[in-house]
Amino acid sequence: QVQLVESGGGLVHAGNSLRLSCAASGLRLDNYAVGWFRQAPGKEREGIALISSRDGTTYYIDSVEGRFTISRDNAKNTVYLQMNNLKPEDTALYYCAASKLWSIYSRDYDYWGQGTQVTVSS
Repeated sequence: QVQLVESGGGLVHAGNSLRLSCAASGLRLDNYAVGWFRQAPGKEREGIALISSRDGTTYYIDSVEGRFTISRDNAKNTVYLQMNNLKPEDTALYYCAASKLWSIYSRDYDYWGQGTQVTVSS
């Protein structure tokens, strides 16, 4: 059974940092592109960062580039999202997901975690 489990969310003040983890079981994450998505109340889910399965190529949307870093530890079958200089507008439920495609769109992802809440106070 495939399972993705996110952890590391929490409540922080603006300007602080968090590191999210996405641990997988039942599949090898290094065989998949992995994306981090987030969904704020009343908004659609958006893809914010990707990491490729092969060469570690990464992609970020403009609003997080320079502040967030996605990485993977294949030995631990885990993908991370380091989030620095957090802003109140980063408040959302954060999900990781795995796909055989290189895509920012949630419809292209096959496996999803349950999400971890990030709340940034001003």
